[in-house]
Amino acid sequence: MEHITLLLGIVIITALVFDFTNGFHDTANAMATTISTGALKPKTAVAMSAVLNLVGAFMSVEVAKTISKGLVNEEGIQPEVIFAALVGAILWNLVTWLVGLPSSSSHALMGGLIGAAVASAGIGAVNGSVVVTKVLIPAIAAPLVAGIAAYLAAKLTYKLGNRVGEKTSAKGYRAGQIASAGLVSLAHGTNDAQKTMGIITLALIAGGAIAPDANPPVWVIVSAGLAIAMGTYLGGWRIIRTMGSGLTDLHPQQGFAAQTSAASVILASSNLGFSLSTTHSCSGAVMGAGLGRKGGVVRWSTATRMFVAWGLTLPAAALVSAGAELVMRIGDVGIAAVTLFLIGSCLAIWLISRRQVVDHNNVNEVEPAHAEEPGVVTTAIAAVTVPPTVAAAGTGTGTGTAGTTAAATTAEVTDDALKATIPAATQTPAAPAAAV
Repeated sequence: MEHITLLLGIVIITALVFDFTNGFHDTANAMATTISTGALKPKTAVAMSAVLNLVGAFMSVEVAKTISKGLVNEEGIQPEVIFAALVGAILWNLVTWLVGLPSSSSHALMGGLIGAAVASAGIGAVNGSVVVTKVLIPAIAAPLVAGIAAYLAAKLTYKLGNRVGEKTSAKGYRAGQIASAGLVSLAHGTNDAQKTMGIITLALIAGGAIAPDANPPVWVIVSAGLAIAMGTYLGGWRIIRTMGSGLTDLHPQQGFAAQTSAASVILASSNLGFSLSTTHSCSGAVMGAGLGRKGGVVRWSTATRMFVAWGLTLPAAALVSAGAELVMRIGDVGIAAVTLFLIGSCLAIWLISRRQVVDHNNVNEVEPAHAEEPGVVTTAIAAVTVPPTVAAAGTGTGTGTAGTTAAATTAEVTDDALKATIPAATQTPAAPAAAV
């Protein structure tokens, strides 16, 4: 029993570490657009988001019930399985943070839990219907619904804003952005903090500390809320940069539309008990709002990398967690080896991140990688552009001073253009006068 108690303590601490990484990994969901448009200063934005994440953690436990009671069968699940699941989720969070990609912490956790459960008890340990209805379908629907809603909202805001001046409109929407960002932070607390509550509750049930079908204890709710709030205040500046300026260029009107749409989707899913990815919702809303402005564009090279990361999240976390579970079957030595591997990997990722620091001072600087390269057609046209032809000085119907002036102007323009496009011919030195 002492061994189980010690392992249970390790699992709880690791779960709170995951919650902490979830906080700074997902800060961008609420505050990236607010920071990029200048509605709030970076440090002020993350502080506000941290407080509201903590408040949101106390608003509901529906998502926690989905994690602790529905995703996997509680029978036969041991604390080692949950520890292995957390290892895969934490490492995936840190790797995607390092490269600045807004992937789903929720799917990393659920992928880790699925992989570890299958490695421990077989495929029957996973409730397939719950995975499909409450994980996979929301993963596809959330960015689409939020994106369409944000696109329509951006169109509407610009249409309504035409009646007032641009400066007045921008000022009003900046205030609206602050309110909508707070709503997203509140929604994030109600959704993502509960996932850690659910995983800790599942560990307590597996360890025999609480009865099956029990709701998360109060101390679990408080500790999970504090962990995600502290992580949020740390600020995941790399992902904030990608979400704020890497996907598209947002104006205050678009930022307000994106955040309001995302918050509505997240809050609705929390009340229904869907373990929705706030990252998917907010990213979809940002892209939809980017297209909602006339002339607005989405940087599809960045979006493509993000989509690939989304697709890899579940299987990658599941694979790492399954490997960790197999190693821990050795016993105490295996558990110690996995623990040291997790600590060493986290330290290595942090040291690599110090080579190029991104913080609140440079978060709004656009990386060269985020700039779209010229298209093939554009490059080809530029390479074969024919130089302008020189108009004959004697042609034209104009007479007098006006005609002379027009001809001179044309000659100057075309002559300058030719000098800029055709290299000057090499001149042969003149022969000496005596030779002549």
